[in-house]
This record gives sequence, C-alpha cells and structure tokens, in this order.
Amino acid sequence: MEFIRVKALEQADDRTLAVTWTDGRHDSFDVVTLRRKCPCAVCIDEWTRKELLKPEDIPESVRPVRIDSVGTYALKIAFSDGHSTGIYTFQMLRDLAATDHVS
Repeated sequence: MEFIRVKALEQADDRTLAVTWTDGRHDSFDVVTLRRKCPCAVCIDEWTRKELLKPEDIPESVRPVRIDSVGTYALKIAFSDGHSTGIYTFQMLRDLAATDHVS
C-alpha cells in the first residue's frame, strides 16, 4: 500500500496554495478557506467536533507565513493572523479539496 504524500507545494498567488501529490493529483486551496477550516482544538471542540471558530472573524487578508512538514502525513501552517496550531493531515486536505471544490 502506497501512502499519498505531498510531492510539491507552491504558493501560486496571494490567495492560492497549490499541492501536487505523489499520485499525480493536483489541488489548489484558497488560503482563507484553509484558515477557516483549521482543525485544531482552539477552532474545533475536541469532543463534540462543533466549530468554535467564526468564519467571519478571519480576515480575507490572512495568508500563510510559514508551512512546515509534520512527519510524512501532514502540514502545519502558520498564518498572518498569528494562528499556528492547526495540523492539516494530507487526508484532510484531499477530503477538503473533494468536498469544497477548491481544486
């Protein structure tokens, strides 16, 4: 079984993060949407999965300032609004691309 990983990551423009996966799939993500979908415990209740973050509280001007690899399964994104605790698993990103039509 082959694990899907990020092959290439590019900030295509101020609003778009482009990902090429090892299986050849390409997805593009709106960075504001990524911030609003942050899966961390500050943004999502760990027990109920209820969203705690109000999307309208995230400015349209928010941008990634740093992106780090987390092992071989995720990305950790630090945003210009000071938020940096979200770990975006590769599976979450692929699911987000499929359901939110961001690719």
